[in-house]
Amino acid sequence: MTTTETRIDPPYVADESTQLNAFLDYHRATVVTKAAGLSEEDAHRSLLPSELMTVAGLLSHLRWVEAYWFDVVLDGQPDRAPYSKEHPDGEFEVAADLSLAQVIDDYRAQCASSRATVAKLALDDIVDFRGDRQVNVRWVILHMIEETARHVGHLDLIREQLDGATGE
Repeated sequence: MTTTETRIDPPYVADESTQLNAFLDYHRATVVTKAAGLSEEDAHRSLLPSELMTVAGLLSHLRWVEAYWFDVVLDGQPDRAPYSKEHPDGEFEVAADLSLAQVIDDYRAQCASSRATVAKLALDDIVDFRGDRQVNVRWVILHMIEETARHVGHLDLIREQLDGATGE
């Protein structure tokens, strides 16, 4: 497992699709960098009132959010996420039984799958969503930038509390 992820600054000048995807990839790489190098104990340690809010749990959550939006919504694949009505936090719970390396590998693989889905589509492509709505690819990418960046902030705080690491 690589201990850090190569982060490439998004271009200042490019077409909209390139910039949106570059910002999402930048945040995806930051997620991995924030998690890499932690001990198994620290990766699964909760420092917040929620026992689910761990570094491993957040990576698992982000993996399954990516799977939902890109595989299920945009690509029409069946939803295979570990959450259900009975286990609404299943994507956090499964991380407890996985090594940090496995959680990172699963996240990286899902991001690669998400990139492949987006590569087949245009930003203005529209798909049916939840039966009575529609969503375009642009909205999904923007939502994932927001979702990933928000959780990078959580990871930043948790990592600093765990071992004092800041920045990146």
